[in-house]
Amino acid sequence: MSEPLRRTPLYAAHVAAGARMVPFGGWEMPVQYAGILEEHRTVRRAVGLFDVSHMGEFEVTGARAVATLQTLTTNDVAALEVGQVQYSLLCDPAGGIVDDLTVYRLGGDRFMLTVNASNIDTDWRWVTEHGESGALWRNISSETALLAVQGPRAEALVAELADADVKSLRYYHFAAGAVAGARTLLSRTGYTGEDGFELYVAAGEAERLWREFLDRGRAAGVAPVGLGARDTLRLEMRDVLYGNDIDGTTNPLEAGLGWVVKPAKGDFIGRDAIEKVRAAGVRRKLVGFEMVDRAVPRHGYRILADGRPVGVVTSGSYGPSIDKYIGIGYVETALAGVGSELAIEVRGVPQAARVVKTPFHPSHVKQR
Repeated sequence: MSEPLRRTPLYAAHVAAGARMVPFGGWEMPVQYAGILEEHRTVRRAVGLFDVSHMGEFEVTGARAVATLQTLTTNDVAALEVGQVQYSLLCDPAGGIVDDLTVYRLGGDRFMLTVNASNIDTDWRWVTEHGESGALWRNISSETALLAVQGPRAEALVAELADADVKSLRYYHFAAGAVAGARTLLSRTGYTGEDGFELYVAAGEAERLWREFLDRGRAAGVAPVGLGARDTLRLEMRDVLYGNDIDGTTNPLEAGLGWVVKPAKGDFIGRDAIEKVRAAGVRRKLVGFEMVDRAVPRHGYRILADGRPVGVVTSGSYGPSIDKYIGIGYVETALAGVGSELAIEVRGVPQAARVVKTPFHPSHVKQR
């Protein structure tokens, strides 16, 4: 018998708002409220409010916290300053990606990891089994809620409710403060390509804070946004989704994630395997493509060149901001250059496509 779907602290608020709820990574989550296109455009033009409390959070502390994270993750944790966030990967000894995650340096020897919802249990076992002794782990996922406020009006809205100086907070940095009276970790991060924040709060404060943002943000055009628009927004930025675009069969280098692999820092799980691939050269690469023919590419569709299979689509959809059908997928390295002519096999029929430069839509994050 399958386990029942988990629910975030905002489940009742989603149902009351008329959200369409769907299973996602073991959770019952809102896929849309007013509609995916409308919600997508709200984030690009105004401000969207997301419930991402299904994500997992782990704390690690102690004198060996840095050492254990250096062993577990591909990026250089020692380079993090207190108050800074780092995108990174957990890899297995064969170089496959266990998960992608963000690392927060809360103090000298205190960190928080944010992991994907579908991987919480897997990641927890991985870090506690493969981390070094002397580091103390705590799974705080069930006691933590996470709201994302994203869009060109996000800064003004969060600044209105926060006691921290969010306007001076740089991208991939965070600060502690209060938002509408709730103790919050305010992180200038997101998954949309727009400016905004991700707000970590106690689970018991989530519904009050959610309603406060919707009430106070009416003049700014705030609206709740579901997973459907979250997916089209991240696809326009070519941000990868674990389980679709990366997984245990994926080497970071072929996924274009070599920038978060730092072999010079010393040994870490997967380092040797990744470096062997670097020396030999990758056989396939993750590319972005747009459809020439009017057809929708979907996850799992075959990619063809001159009639032969050369790869597979990992994510695809309509891109509302650019009015084109777009996708990402792995192809043979020789076909990964911008301008390469491909075809996507849609229900047995080849449909013309072309490799293009990504992101598909310009990023508006504030690189300060």
